[in-house]
Amino acid sequence: MKKKLFIAIVLIVGILLSVYFYAYKDHRNIATAEVDFSVTVSDLQKEFAQNDSLATVKFQNKVIQIQGIITSVDAQSKSLVIDEKIYAQFDTNLPSSVEVNKKTTIKGRFLAYDDLVEEFKMDQTSVIE
Repeated sequence: MKKKLFIAIVLIVGILLSVYFYAYKDHRNIATAEVDFSVTVSDLQKEFAQNDSLATVKFQNKVIQIQGIITSVDAQSKSLVIDEKIYAQFDTNLPSSVEVNKKTTIKGRFLAYDDLVEEFKMDQTSVIE
């Protein structure tokens, strides 16, 4: 009886530890992650215009790199907009090199396409110099 109880406790503890380590695994660092797609704003627009469901599956939660012109900067919310279509949220303060009307390349995690305002959303963004 004691042997069965001991085995049951070891199994339960093992399962609980497995669940804990699975749920609380380290988050990936987008700044050091490899780029899944290097695209332009027009490429994204074409893909979502052709089939937004397939494009969402293709790009969502992937690391993408985009080059374009900065059209607005909001230092308070740590965000910028590229080509009036890409809304990019930064985790840290914006780099000093970020200026409106300047060509730049950014890298971040693609979140979604907001068809209401026709804007692509990214987070964990960093500027590629």
